[in-house]
Amino acid sequence: MARVAFYAPMKSPDSPKPSGDREMARNLRQALGAEGDIVELASQLRIYDKAGDRALQDELRRKATTEAARLAEELPSDTNLWVTYHNYYKAPDLLGPAVSRARDIPYVQLESTRATSRLAGPWADFAQAAHDACDSAEVIFYHTANDLITLERERFGTQALVELPPFLPITELPPVSTRDGPMLTVGMMRPGDKQASYAILADTLEHLTGDWALDVVGDGPARLEVEALMARFGPRVRFLGQLDRDALRARYSQASLFVWPGVNEAYGMVYLEAQACGVPVAAQDRPGVRDVLIPSDHPDTGSGAKGLAVRIQRFLDHPDLSQSEGNRARAYVAHRHLMPSATERFWTTVRPLLEKNR
Repeated sequence: MARVAFYAPMKSPDSPKPSGDREMARNLRQALGAEGDIVELASQLRIYDKAGDRALQDELRRKATTEAARLAEELPSDTNLWVTYHNYYKAPDLLGPAVSRARDIPYVQLESTRATSRLAGPWADFAQAAHDACDSAEVIFYHTANDLITLERERFGTQALVELPPFLPITELPPVSTRDGPMLTVGMMRPGDKQASYAILADTLEHLTGDWALDVVGDGPARLEVEALMARFGPRVRFLGQLDRDALRARYSQASLFVWPGVNEAYGMVYLEAQACGVPVAAQDRPGVRDVLIPSDHPDTGSGAKGLAVRIQRFLDHPDLSQSEGNRARAYVAHRHLMPSATERFWTTVRPLLEKNR
């Protein structure tokens, strides 16, 4: 068994503030420990510069130098692997490479990206640090085909690039949806990409015919704007606010269709949650999103709201199609996107590194 030092520079998995990044860090930590290996959070130090502030970057580098020196001395003596989640230009790993070198242990990354366009400008130093950290990794596990493009182009030496598909932190599928409830949308309500998805969704609903209804789960600073977008549909669109895990699971267990355009989603865990319940999905064919959706006739972004409406209408008009697509999606998640698959992929690659390093 291994003792793993786990680190997430952008946001600790122990952070009290919910986010997709925190959720994925928690899921990965759980998956790495699923075979009995010890996975310990190496540091709570947050290395994150949202705005491109050189002074902040310098301050974070100083803190990282001190923290790396401490960890090199204080990590448990039997720690034999360092794993960093989400190294990128705004949140480079300034700890893992230094500590791994000092302790002579393998260094591995999960969901790391290289942004060559950021090597000039206000994030230049941090972008270079992220590249340097990538170069230090013996293995980089990537979640999406889009991430692989630059990782492969900038691959360092004989570094291994290994796919680790996004996954749900469960070992078995939840019960299948009855598919007799309203359509379902789950999305944070904040300005930017999320609000853009809601705008596309509102335009899409304009093109639907027949008897339909939509439940919307989510909340945030742009809620009033989102509600205004949907006001034209009256009681057909129902806002449920932010739900806890059990209440959301109850929505999936009845949903007839999951609808979310997916503007600039890294991949979107909600798609996996819906498909795991056998709920068919209507989304646009976008980078990241396509890595978690069952292969199907997802409309491209060029077809706009009308293209998305065509897919939704097809499910509304043909319940048999909705059932067969949902069943296929459920089988797809079971095969590729549950935690045991992630655990097996990770350790199949990494255990040989540990043996070699003994």
